[in-house]
Amino acid sequence: MGFQILDGGGVATPAGFQSAGVVAGLKRSGAPDLALLHSTVPATVAGAFTTNAFAAAPVRYDQHVLDGGGKVRAVIVNSGNANACTGGQGDRDARTTAECVAQLLGVAPGEVLVSSTGRIGVPMPMPVVLNGARLAVAALAAGDEAGARAAQAIMTTDTRPKSLAVELVLGGRTVRIGGMAKGAGMIAPAMKLQPPQATMLAYVATDAAVSRAALDRCVGQALDQSFNRITVDGDTSTNDTLLAFANGCAGNPVLETDSPEFPEFFAAFAFVLARLAREMVLDGEGVTRFVELNVTGAASDAEARTCAEAIANSALCKTAWFGADPNWGRILCAAGYSGAALDAARVRLDYEGVPVVRGGMDAGTPEKQLVEAISRREFRIDLDLGVGPGAFTVWTCDLTYEYVKINADYHT
Repeated sequence: MGFQILDGGGVATPAGFQSAGVVAGLKRSGAPDLALLHSTVPATVAGAFTTNAFAAAPVRYDQHVLDGGGKVRAVIVNSGNANACTGGQGDRDARTTAECVAQLLGVAPGEVLVSSTGRIGVPMPMPVVLNGARLAVAALAAGDEAGARAAQAIMTTDTRPKSLAVELVLGGRTVRIGGMAKGAGMIAPAMKLQPPQATMLAYVATDAAVSRAALDRCVGQALDQSFNRITVDGDTSTNDTLLAFANGCAGNPVLETDSPEFPEFFAAFAFVLARLAREMVLDGEGVTRFVELNVTGAASDAEARTCAEAIANSALCKTAWFGADPNWGRILCAAGYSGAALDAARVRLDYEGVPVVRGGMDAGTPEKQLVEAISRREFRIDLDLGVGPGAFTVWTCDLTYEYVKINADYHT
């Protein structure tokens, strides 16, 4: 790797960034529930958002800000309330929140973004949110500990915070990229770049100087290598958001898409997103197994993805993985109904490199070996459809009793 992972690093590790995580009172548990990320100088921003037709008010607000093409200074993130399906009042609440933070920071309202996660359809308790904003601005600090507090404050059903930072040298300058994310359920992101176009939230901050076009390229290309290849339960949230900020405090020459060092920066950026995405699946609601599902031999990459997602979201496949049941018929069944072209006589399936299916039939491997292969905390499944060069990888998980319990109790 051309970069190194920084122990304990997070979203406030890069130069010129501050963050905070505070208790505003949105969660009945009394846990931290409001985070703020602030750049001390204007930052270039790129983002990707949910494709759900019921996109939450903060999503619509942020899309409008990014459409303007200007730089930003902050994003405020609350957990405990999604501000989704809340009508015109929800839109006004998102704007009011941004205006409050902007006034407290002494910046323009259009330089502040907003994110929310939590229950859908519940009006925002604005006095609580606005007081939390005041507490967060007062608590802003730089460094790893501040980043850790922010990562904790955006959690909902997550069991642990998810944050990471890396360091590399560009143009003779030390550059850092830090990130934080939340998500454990309602995870099957289907995000589009903007522009050109229990919830997943992710924020990446870098002190590198990066043009808007280059940052857009990073977000767009890294999505399918990270958040758009994960699924916990097949549900695309109303609030899914990825925001990336670059404030230039490292002092490197501005990276453009054709800069010689752009590939090196992109590799580090994509690594941060992929690691955060992987952590989401590992921390999925009730998850006991992480499954890497590689579909190859498809007619196209798009068909490989269609097939992989059908398998990854199959309740029958996911419950089999929970029980370490090597019932490969469920995988072939899902592949068969996915709509992806396949040649049944050439289909091959392996668990952790162990032959399971050859020529569309049982490969003859003793069941004990198959059980051993999928009894691990993490394992790999390889499926070859036998018709072409298309390929796609999905990161997914099992479906457990605990997932049902968490989501049966979530509202009450």
